[in-house]
Amino acid sequence: MAVQRMDNVGIVVEDMDAAIAFFVELGMELEGRGEVQGPFADRCTGLDGVHCDIAMVRTPDGHSRLELAKYRSPRAIDAGASDRPHHVLGTHRVMFAVDDIEDTVARLRPHGGELVGGIARFEDSYLLCYLRGPDGIIVGLAEQLR
Repeated sequence: MAVQRMDNVGIVVEDMDAAIAFFVELGMELEGRGEVQGPFADRCTGLDGVHCDIAMVRTPDGHSRLELAKYRSPRAIDAGASDRPHHVLGTHRVMFAVDDIEDTVARLRPHGGELVGGIARFEDSYLLCYLRGPDGIIVGLAEQLR
């Protein structure tokens, strides 16, 4: 059996409201919020006593989703500085196609968005950048040039 689709990408956050605000400003839509706990959550995660708040945000086309999770218990583990460099092993970044990269960066700045480097041009195809958001989450932005 083959994979049917990628359902979502999970991101653990400390400040749920800040993370939701960041991704909604990016253009995603809040699909819903809830709590997860109980034996199924413990078994799935391999942790004991799981209790977390979750929020699902989706892209406007409905094809891609992020699941944001704030752990009440056990407490989230800080993996180090929230300004980790781009080449750390593990989750790299989530890339989004945008209409106007400069406008998107400007709109995300009040929500904690900081450029990791700068906006770069790839040939005559794309403008690209990496932006660090709440809790050090790195998102990529790509504007296709016409």
